[in-house]
Amino acid sequence: MAEPVNSGAPQAPNEPGKKSELSMETRLLLAFILMGAVLFLTPYFYKTVAPPAAKNSATTTATTAKNGTPSSAAPTGAASPTPPPAPVIAPAANASATSQQPLPPFVIETEYYKIAFSNQGGTVRSWQLKKFTGNDGKPLDLVNTAAKVEAPFSLHFPGQKPAANVNWTYYSQKPDPDNLGVAYEYSDGHTLVRKTFRFVKNSYQSQVTTEVAIDGKPVPHLIEWRAGFGDLTVAAPAANQRTVHFDVTGNKLAEEVVKAAKDGPVTFKGTFSFAGVADSYFAAVFLPQDPGPMETMVFADNVPTPVEKEKPELMIGTGVGQGAVNRFSLFVGPKDLDILRKVNPKLEQVVDFGWMAFLAKPLFLIVNWFNDGFVHNYGWSIVVVTIVINFILFPLKLSNMKSMRKMQALQPQIQSINDRYKNISIRDPKKAEQNQEVMDLYKKHGVNPMGGCVPMLLQIPFFFAFYKVFTVSVEMRGASWLWVTDLSQPEHLAIKVLPLAMIASQFYMQKMTPQANVDPNQQRMMMFMPLIFGFMFYNFPSGLVLYYLTSNLVSMGQQLFFNHTAAADQAAASVQVKKKNGRK
Repeated sequence: MAEPVNSGAPQAPNEPGKKSELSMETRLLLAFILMGAVLFLTPYFYKTVAPPAAKNSATTTATTAKNGTPSSAAPTGAASPTPPPAPVIAPAANASATSQQPLPPFVIETEYYKIAFSNQGGTVRSWQLKKFTGNDGKPLDLVNTAAKVEAPFSLHFPGQKPAANVNWTYYSQKPDPDNLGVAYEYSDGHTLVRKTFRFVKNSYQSQVTTEVAIDGKPVPHLIEWRAGFGDLTVAAPAANQRTVHFDVTGNKLAEEVVKAAKDGPVTFKGTFSFAGVADSYFAAVFLPQDPGPMETMVFADNVPTPVEKEKPELMIGTGVGQGAVNRFSLFVGPKDLDILRKVNPKLEQVVDFGWMAFLAKPLFLIVNWFNDGFVHNYGWSIVVVTIVINFILFPLKLSNMKSMRKMQALQPQIQSINDRYKNISIRDPKKAEQNQEVMDLYKKHGVNPMGGCVPMLLQIPFFFAFYKVFTVSVEMRGASWLWVTDLSQPEHLAIKVLPLAMIASQFYMQKMTPQANVDPNQQRMMMFMPLIFGFMFYNFPSGLVLYYLTSNLVSMGQQLFFNHTAAADQAAASVQVKKKNGRK
């Protein structure tokens, strides 16, 4: 680390009346404490609160431009099911035409899904992803099965509403012969509601159509997914959920969190490529089959979750529609970049790499490339990429190592300057002369007094980028490495091995790095740094700790290499004071 100009004495202000500056070690300590605070506390800043009681739920409308290019949402994947014939709204039949009685749940299974339908409302009661498990180790169900509100694929009517509550009445049910689709119909003689669902065996895409008429007159409506979405077994799931829609006119993705609708539903209208709901790793989006304006709505439901059944939480919901007849291609599945790109290139944007996207996304793509092409394990891919990063940065590190060796060799001269000013008061203006002498000495020999911080500063951007990768990349979710079962989660062992190994590597690296400071108080403070880092990293994603540990190990090897080269001796010799007889 940088050598303070007072070598243990309090640093004098440069101008009278100003507070003394913090040492570089203290600044670095505070910086990493703040960094840890940001990462630990961010989820709590978005914690939702229960909606006020008895408030008007009138819809707030935020309307985007209605005129624009036609929607480009038609899926590009070859696995998309064949859309059913265009629905035609017919006059309502007699009430006896609809079988209004409860039926057993109807289950459709594909390679990726296990979906349970109910003829009460013609809705979905369970939507399991067969290739993923929840945080509880059970099959991942994207539906909040603990909520007692309208189930997914219920209908919302912004304008005219049917007299019957069509979301709770019983529909007739007609499965497709191949058991990959089902049609529901309700009629009471005035209101007619039809819903059809169609799936294929090996795709995350499906087709859904809905149509509503009252006395033969088409009735606009939205298809709902309420009470939360995604992995509802994680801690504070609402913090990870949001509605999404891609505005074609503005060519940008818009997202809304649950607090946007805490005072009532919020509506957005425009020409959208898709609209739906998502959490950190999964998405359910509706892609219109017909060009034209869309409407999407944000809901907030105060409901329990399968884990916290006694503690209701404000959960997000959405409604999507194009009018009285809705024909959508539906994607429900993981936010895997390769899969999303095949469905619709715009869908890639639902994977939010945040403000570090310029580094986080390329970093993920490189790790993914190593995994797919060579290593076939994300843990080892992280190790390989970390080694490559450290060797790319080695020229910068080498310059810093030389500077640190020079600072270590300059200690006798620094001590001599401090001895000449040791009896001067901290408020004495001559203290500024002491600081200037030290800085002139550094400048003369090309030493960077902040050089000791460079290795850590170089890691900070990659630290934040990797952190984002592990929190949004579904590929990392559930990825294992040796004893680690999930690189996106902290280790599940009672005593976490990776953080402890990282602490040990920090201590050893400090011992082998040239120490520019001779002040024992500052050296003792620096000994706490590995413990602080260990505390910060103890509950971080295992993949992030693996990255930092690997970086430490590579840095130790590079430092060991430098310490045994002639360059280290030459750096130290270059700052030695020559005596009058020519000897040093």
